Amino acid sequence: MHKVILWLVAIFLVGAVEVADAQQPKKVPRIGYLTSAAAAIALPNSEAFREGLRQLGYVEGKNIIIEWRYAEGKSERLSELAAELISLNVDVIVTASTPAIRAVQQATKTIPIVMANVGDPVAQGFITSLARPGGNVTGLTNLSPDVSTKRLELLKEVSPKVFRVAVFSNAPQHGPAMGNMETAAQSLRVQLLRPEVRVPDDLERAFEMVTRERADALVTMPNPLIRLDKSARVRVVTFIFKRRIPSIHEGQEYVNAGGLMSYGPNESSNYRRAAIYVDKILKGAKAADLPVEQPMKFEFVINLKTAKQIGLTIPPNVLARADKVIK
Repeated sequence: MHKVILWLVAIFLVGAVEVADAQQPKKVPRIGYLTSAAAAIALPNSEAFREGLRQLGYVEGKNIIIEWRYAEGKSERLSELAAELISLNVDVIVTASTPAIRAVQQATKTIPIVMANVGDPVAQGFITSLARPGGNVTGLTNLSPDVSTKRLELLKEVSPKVFRVAVFSNAPQHGPAMGNMETAAQSLRVQLLRPEVRVPDDLERAFEMVTRERADALVTMPNPLIRLDKSARVRVVTFIFKRRIPSIHEGQEYVNAGGLMSYGPNESSNYRRAAIYVDKILKGAKAADLPVEQPMKFEFVINLKTAKQIGLTIPPNVLARADKVIK
């Protein structure tokens, strides 16, 4: 009889534990999202990330929480915002651009970090290698050995007389890409001028150098603090029109504003794919073991209205390769 009572008590306790477990609310994953840009400027990328999550079955506010943080173009705020996210015990942090990634990585060595967009993460010291990142950082890079070379080649194709090309670059971020471009410049017989442009305040000094050195074309290297800032983009395009020189940029935003051409990875695609990394990490994968993905989709955009205004005819063979033409 005593054994029967013990057996019944055991069954009761097991059942009670199972009921208690069933009544425990399931933890809703919390994602931190940090960008250098202002909310309005970053909206297309934010929406692309949301879309990627939705495709995987995540709905913000229901089965996932996203803590959005925007530095409003002020790099000095990134460390503070990174600390905020960490204090909220987020499960993973999604971010992009060298300053933002560095701020988060310096703030935590344990919370997984997903890069949605960065130049060369190995050169920047964020990861050990693309195949095995190590540490707590993984994600997507815009690194592609041929991109910077391709931009210069396209510029030369549409304007064969181009000789002195100004390249708006951020030296620490664009070292390897600039090395590739220098090699291409030698074979194309092009001279590169390299005004340093890190933030919008650097633009006037860069414009002065382009004018002084009589550059006859312009290339802008990837820099979200310039590309995603509407005022900065307008200043760049206005200067191009004033000088009547051809240009090629890293993103379509410039071409929409009046730049001549853009060639580069599809950034929205990167943000959508960042959601895949988040999903894997939430399901137990370690950032150290997830290979960093290089660009898979590139876009070439031409603005024919701008070509006409600066007196340039785009060769038919180049026009035929464009993914999008603005007329």
